[in-house]
Amino acid sequence: MSTQPKADPELVEVFGTEQESEAMVVHGLLTSAGIDSVVTSVDAQQNIFPGVGGVIVRVNPSQADDARRLIQDYQTAPQLEETDVDDSATADNQS
Repeated sequence: MSTQPKADPELVEVFGTEQESEAMVVHGLLTSAGIDSVVTSVDAQQNIFPGVGGVIVRVNPSQADDARRLIQDYQTAPQLEETDVDDSATADNQS
C-alpha cells in the first residue's frame, strides 16, 4: 500500500483523512508528479479513543512544500459534475 521514499529518514505529514480511498488518490497524485510518498494507517484503540484514527500521507521534507501545493491545487480545482460530462458528450454527437 505504500512506496518507500528515498533519502531522508524523517518523513513529514502532508495530508490526513479518515478515508483510505482519499489518501490513495492523493498518493497517486503525488506519484504522478514525481513525489515519493508513504500512506500510513493511524489506528487508535477504539475502546480508549472512539472515532480516532485515519490515514496519513507523508513525504520527504525536501518535497513537502511541493506536495502541499499540489494537494491544495487539486482540492481547489473545479470539479466536473456528471451533467457537465453528459452535456459535452451530447454536443459532440450532434456535430
